[in-house]
Amino acid sequence: MRAWIAALLLAPLFATPSPTSAQDAPVDLELVLAVDVSRSMDATEQRIQRDGYVAAIKHPEVIAAIKSGMIGRIAVTYVEWAGPASQQIIVPWMAIDGLDAAEAFSRRIEPGLILGRFGTSISSSLAFSSKLFDNNGYAGTRRVIDVSGDGPNNIGPPVVPARDAVLAKGIVINGLPIVLEKGSYDPFGVPDLDAYYRDCVVGGQGAFTLGVTAMDQFETAVRRKLIQEIAGATPRAIPAADEEIEAVSDCLIGEKLRGRRGYGVPSGP
Repeated sequence: MRAWIAALLLAPLFATPSPTSAQDAPVDLELVLAVDVSRSMDATEQRIQRDGYVAAIKHPEVIAAIKSGMIGRIAVTYVEWAGPASQQIIVPWMAIDGLDAAEAFSRRIEPGLILGRFGTSISSSLAFSSKLFDNNGYAGTRRVIDVSGDGPNNIGPPVVPARDAVLAKGIVINGLPIVLEKGSYDPFGVPDLDAYYRDCVVGGQGAFTLGVTAMDQFETAVRRKLIQEIAGATPRAIPAADEEIEAVSDCLIGEKLRGRRGYGVPSGP
């Protein structure tokens, strides 16, 4: 019964994509950067997170990776997310083929008031992000959602059916779990978030996770991740589909933690 309910919740979010138009611009990669801005990320962490993406996207090594592709151009969009109804496109799809375009993209990340929003719905962020590839004006040889976050899915549809629906569309999901020592008690935190992302969130050919254990590592981690995604290189981070690794994480741990603490399910973001 639970699987049936989950399927009903997710069905309208994963419509069959429209066919690629002959006018769509060819790119080596279509990339959604899906960034967690839930309340568990304080203002300082969110600022460092944004600054990390700003610096990484225009780094010389990332630009070199872009230019090394067969086409030499990628398409990127930057999305912030939190609860089921809290997804916002900060930078719409843009083509990046060199430093000038990368700097123009990064400038559009920087402005804006950062607000913590209620809940962590990875499933809803994946559903939202997967629809952004439809009729976006680009035709990539690969499509990737790069999702970063500091906690497990704890509200909205369960994450595994959402992930599987995205993978069925041929989209790869990579993860950037933020595993920090919190100065205060985090009621929804889990100790093995990198393993949770590996087992429950990421997937697809060549998918990987790359954990961040300190905020001063963030820009370096984002840069490494972008280079691997853009170049399609063999991952040097934690692989998502290692035959020697069995999925051992509880993919409903976030929902269980919320229920045990009596938070229930809020009606809004």
